[in-house]
Amino acid sequence: MALRTVLLTVANLLIPVAILIFATGFFPYKPFMPGLAEYEKLGWEQAMGWKEESVPEAPFDKLVFMVVDALRSDFVFGEDSGMSFVQSLIREGTALPFTAHAASPTITMPKVKAMTTGSIPSFLDVILNFAESDTTSTLSTQDTWLAQLRAKQGGKLVMYGDDTWLKLFPGFFERADGTSSFFVSDFTEVDNNVTRHVPEELLNSDWNAMIMHYLGLDHIGHKAGPKSPNMLPKQKEMDGIVRDIYSAIENEDHLSKTLFVLCGDHGMNEGGNHGGSAAGETSPALVFMSPKLKDISQHMEKVSPTKPKDKGGEFEYYRMVEQSDIAPTLAGLLGFPVPRNNLGVFIKEFLSFWPHAADRIRLLLRNARQMKMIVEATYPNLSFEDESKAAGNECEPPLSDGQDLACKWHGVVDTMSTTSRHLTAEHRIDQLFWFLTAAQEKMSSTASNYDVPRLIIGTVLTFVSVLVTLFTLPSLRRITPPGVAYTLTIILYSVLMFASSYVEEEHNFWYWATSGWFFCLFISKSRKEWQSKFVFHPAIMLLVTHRIIRRWNQTGQKYAGADDIVHSGIFHGNTSFILWALVGATYMDITIRISRHVARSILVFDKGSSSEDSQAVDANRFMGVIAVLPLGATAFVFKLAFTARDAPELTYGINQGLIQWVEDLSLVDVARMVFAGTALSAVWITISEWKRNRDRRGEGSGDLAIALFDLLSLFLITQTKAQNIPLYLLFRFQFFFLSLLDLTPAAITTTTLLLIQTSFFALGNSNAISSIDLSNAYNGVSGYNVIAVGLLLFLSNWAGPIYFTAASSLLLSSPGRPRRNIAMNEVDSRDWVQKEREHLERMAKSEEEGRKRRESSEVWGRHVGLMTLWVGVATGSVMVACTVLRTHLFIWTVFSPKYLYAMAWGIAFHFGGTLGLGSLVWRAGRW
Repeated sequence: MALRTVLLTVANLLIPVAILIFATGFFPYKPFMPGLAEYEKLGWEQAMGWKEESVPEAPFDKLVFMVVDALRSDFVFGEDSGMSFVQSLIREGTALPFTAHAASPTITMPKVKAMTTGSIPSFLDVILNFAESDTTSTLSTQDTWLAQLRAKQGGKLVMYGDDTWLKLFPGFFERADGTSSFFVSDFTEVDNNVTRHVPEELLNSDWNAMIMHYLGLDHIGHKAGPKSPNMLPKQKEMDGIVRDIYSAIENEDHLSKTLFVLCGDHGMNEGGNHGGSAAGETSPALVFMSPKLKDISQHMEKVSPTKPKDKGGEFEYYRMVEQSDIAPTLAGLLGFPVPRNNLGVFIKEFLSFWPHAADRIRLLLRNARQMKMIVEATYPNLSFEDESKAAGNECEPPLSDGQDLACKWHGVVDTMSTTSRHLTAEHRIDQLFWFLTAAQEKMSSTASNYDVPRLIIGTVLTFVSVLVTLFTLPSLRRITPPGVAYTLTIILYSVLMFASSYVEEEHNFWYWATSGWFFCLFISKSRKEWQSKFVFHPAIMLLVTHRIIRRWNQTGQKYAGADDIVHSGIFHGNTSFILWALVGATYMDITIRISRHVARSILVFDKGSSSEDSQAVDANRFMGVIAVLPLGATAFVFKLAFTARDAPELTYGINQGLIQWVEDLSLVDVARMVFAGTALSAVWITISEWKRNRDRRGEGSGDLAIALFDLLSLFLITQTKAQNIPLYLLFRFQFFFLSLLDLTPAAITTTTLLLIQTSFFALGNSNAISSIDLSNAYNGVSGYNVIAVGLLLFLSNWAGPIYFTAASSLLLSSPGRPRRNIAMNEVDSRDWVQKEREHLERMAKSEEEGRKRRESSEVWGRHVGLMTLWVGVATGSVMVACTVLRTHLFIWTVFSPKYLYAMAWGIAFHFGGTLGLGSLVWRAGRW
């Protein structure tokens, strides 16, 4: 027994070590060229017939760079957009609009890096993006357009808004005022804090770049989605700010040569989230504005300003450019060298600012020479000399990516040679764009500099953990249905991790696997007493509830917008009372169950465990309800107020007088009241159970475990969106029907594995970063705290799995106890008194009770072993898939996010859920 414990401990410790080692090899920082770029001689003056080396004169000397977080293209260009002033500028020709393609991951920090350096950032920035205090991802030593502007004589920068910029560019700004990007409950103050600085800065003439990053629109999306009633007013607010800034540019002399750029760092999907590769997430708006653009706007592609392109995607308005193209375009328009690590291409519409063809060619040549340096560093064995060596068979297919780029560069060299003076300027420009776009495409998709030895070490350690875990499990004496189901689940899951489509639609695997397992339970558990009640067989009822659960939220990628129960309309508008009736029933069920625990605890302190006074029992039951009702009511009011403020369309069917009252409440204070009440109830019940059991030596009643489970349920629904709270009634039914089946420990473990995964996806989660729900991460938090917010974020997104982890611990805690009582908490105070008297009579059977405790410990040890085995195999499979497919087209959009989720399952959930919470509930069940 001791050896098994040691081996299981070693196996569990190996898992996080392996995960972190693999992560350091899979998500390394990409190397970059240090230092600031400088203008260099092109060397083709004589060949091109140019009189002298010169830098094309820049049309602008100041920049206003306004980022509106999650500004999806249709928020600016669509028919229903609230940004009418921006659209009027487009029609007048003083604004040039584009849809910027934001490559995955569509998270703020990587996208700011892409816009400022012109490069493709590391996927590791997804993790660093959530670490508000992180400074390891700074761009202070990298070449960016901010560094170039700051290096200019007298260059000063000012910044207001998202403090991500302050982390990335420490010490860069003459004046700055940062706001937290993660406090998503704030729609107004976070933007007002930016806007209040604008009038004063527009009067100042000492800066050459003002950066603003507005967060309110993104927060609205996270809380209530792109169709929130708060979205249009926020767009109008942003449009008004654009109007004020543009008017100042028109009227203030010191701003006459100011370029105004409005853009989004990323978009959002139909759920209001981002991080993945859906069209809405990768299509932010990009608008360049200035009165000086009137002269070149006739070169812009003529497309209806409120309709997407016919041959483009749903969110593709005007021409699609890469987000990295912003950096070289600003370099040309503001007159500084292209940043050294840039992979962007100068936007061709702005070439019309330079009437002389020689200036246009010089501009593109410098962009091409800078890009060639990166290509040379990537393919050091190929020739990129400035003499043409692209002759004979060297440029004939088939060619590798590097050879293709080398040949295209030699084509550029040929067009610039003295023998090609007959070529027109347009032909040379086309040749330069040919090389630039090819280099951009190939270099942007080049695999990261993976540390393959670390990938191998991490994978090997994971499977060592699997082997060690196998030694802790009992030998297979016979084949059982739970064992077969568990083994098939592991094997099929491991195979499916190598298919990108299955990773995106993983929920379907768990839905079908769970359905199959429940049907197996029906076959194996069918007996005479159920044959006459076939429809009401517990396993059949499990299948029925499972069917409803899987239809509650449509998730995944392919059918993310398909109809489901939540979005069917029955919970919206005037019929939203149906939702709140179900929500109220959920809260009432939990409140009643908690009141029974409090009533029993009052009885302990009142009369002790031998009380037989029925009147006292009735009084204590009443007092239990009175004590707990305020907690349940406060929790319900909090959820109603939270929803009324963030998703009011879900409250239209409720009395509006009530809604107006709850909207005036402080959400932070009410949430803290719920958390404090839940914690105090847990402490009170724990103390009463300790008092009741301090003189007992036999089997515990298990009431403490049930009480903790019920209090946990209240906390979890507080961390869940209102439209998903009724799912916990269905989860409760599943728990009840499982308790009637009298499952073996192995069957309980298999069921646990299936239900923790099923519930995760049923709540609307997926393997895309965009499905992470931030809406409940700030319940009870008045400001950003990385520990509190991180913990609440995890608990809200993994609420379903946590629920079933605790439920399975209850089923495993005391073999032989009536499972119906565990599941439904149907023992009232009178039954409790009788049960206590019977227990005192059994005190002498201590040897038998000790044997049961030892058996219970062995059962729990096998459960932990099987769950550890699952985590090891699942994580190892993802590691192998990521290693083998590291050059796959979808490595960053599908497999990398999946590994991040595997990290969360393998470290946070396994250690905090299975080993932490699960062990706590199991031990409480034995007490």
